[in-house]
Amino acid sequence: MSETCPILSLAHVPTAELGKEQDVATRVKTGRPLPLVALRTVDADMNDCPHDGKSTGEVVVRAPWLTQGYLHNPEASQGLWEGGWLHTQDIGNIDARGYLQVTDRIKDVIKTGGEWVSSLEIEEIIARHPAVAEIAVIGVKDAKWGERPVALVVLKADQAGKIDADDIRKLVLAAADDGVISKYGVPDRIEFVKELARTSVGKLNKRVMREQYPS
Repeated sequence: MSETCPILSLAHVPTAELGKEQDVATRVKTGRPLPLVALRTVDADMNDCPHDGKSTGEVVVRAPWLTQGYLHNPEASQGLWEGGWLHTQDIGNIDARGYLQVTDRIKDVIKTGGEWVSSLEIEEIIARHPAVAEIAVIGVKDAKWGERPVALVVLKADQAGKIDADDIRKLVLAAADDGVISKYGVPDRIEFVKELARTSVGKLNKRVMREQYPS
């Protein structure tokens, strides 16, 4: 984030041997806070989330070099520092060793069944299907659950018509059965599309996607 320039955390691997699997898992985390950085994951009431590597909340921070506000925008500045902590708008969890893992952005996380479900985690699972070229998961409004995930799938050119929504859903169901994601993360709808909306710099534009698929 430009607001937290230049750095907050480092995925430093301890000198002691962790074993290959744990070593890789440590390297791909967002990392531990640097000296002079106070970092928390909190719920909507600013209560700390358990450091169990699973419980997710918003990442809030304090450090001497953080921006103090936005030029000529006192309202946004107040929101940025609500409660005396800089709100990153990132969602993540902290494990027992103090390593942070950012899992999503607040604007993209799906609030369903009383849980926060990471759209990125669902995307990662669906992307493993050999027929999938691109994937984006968005949350759409739902009268019963608040929001529900919808998967927008671009198939590889030679796979069109060869798989259906159930093939994709079974992959996510298997991950839910294994405890990789919550059962609420299994999409009710899977839409096969020709392309995904992008910003002017080529990033996925989920705001536009939510407008294209409002319910």
